[in-house]
Amino acid sequence: MNMFSKRNIALFQALMIILFSFGIWYTSSMDSGDETFEGGIEVLDSNGITHTFESSPTRIAITNTYAATVLRMLDVNLSVVSGVSGDFYDDTIWPEFVDTPKIQQSAHSEIDFEALLDVNPDVYIVFATNGMVDTNAIREKLDPVGIKVLGLDFYKYDYLRTEINVLATMFDKQDEADALFEEFDAIELEVENRISAVNESERPKVVMEHHASLTRDPVVLTGTSQWTDLIEKAGGDNVFKHLPGHTTHVDMEAILDVNPDVLMFDGITFDLGFNSYDDSNKCQTHMQFISERPGFDEVQAVMDERMLIFSGEFAGPMMIFGLPTIAQYLHPNLFSDLDTEAYLVDYFETYHGQTKIGKFTCAFEGD
Repeated sequence: MNMFSKRNIALFQALMIILFSFGIWYTSSMDSGDETFEGGIEVLDSNGITHTFESSPTRIAITNTYAATVLRMLDVNLSVVSGVSGDFYDDTIWPEFVDTPKIQQSAHSEIDFEALLDVNPDVYIVFATNGMVDTNAIREKLDPVGIKVLGLDFYKYDYLRTEINVLATMFDKQDEADALFEEFDAIELEVENRISAVNESERPKVVMEHHASLTRDPVVLTGTSQWTDLIEKAGGDNVFKHLPGHTTHVDMEAILDVNPDVLMFDGITFDLGFNSYDDSNKCQTHMQFISERPGFDEVQAVMDERMLIFSGEFAGPMMIFGLPTIAQYLHPNLFSDLDTEAYLVDYFETYHGQTKIGKFTCAFEGD
């Protein structure tokens, strides 16, 4: 074999080693779920759409307070927000947005496309899957004008960390996300340790009503609702979790048949939450009417006066900080020594820079 052939063989072997090494690196990179690529950022939203950025966005429009809350939790400078919806009306907790242009009335209302184009965002963050927002239709209108539509919910327990990571990747806040997740883990472990000895038969049967009605069949929260996860993790049993979807109608007899130990209601239609106090006592009036439904005087939850309304914050990014409160209500003896209020106080002080004010739960007081 001449020198030329030997040299070719050596070069060929060196080339194969380089290509093989690159293949291992590439495969490892793909398997790790690495969300950065050379010269930019890549994220996957909750609609399964991949978005790429050369650098962190400098102008974003947001429609709901959940997304803004996560930005705060990650210590993202909110000066990047160029447009908001009317959901940011309370300047006590959202003083940054007093003069920020409004692009629509609420997170669920029609977009004012002219107003949105005027604020010229790089990204428009909307709910991904709540059923009241047609994210795909919005994307079809905004993609051609260069506005990326990022679908994120921040109200699904199992996906909360994943969605937070999307914004952490976009804004280079992974350290902040990791610290937040450590806090989540500690709270969940505290609750889990206390309810770990509870048998399935000892879990209170819970019915959670959504937009509870006095005149028609109730709407209950079902299998894919974030409340199913919260109730289960707090040591309860959502008796309608086997039903498909997020919510569904059931007749009164269905609730009477399961005879729940606890009746719970989401409070998004009540004057509850930060800086809200149910001044008109609508919560008590509502639960009194619920107790007077035909046959409900024999429901265990009504007889024991175990009815409770939760503010909307419990179903958003605050949900893990609110988990001990829910668990304490379902298992008062197991959590009697735990200051569950401290978790909510810490949440508002740490992530909103605010003293917790307002009424967040409303328990039935009976006659």
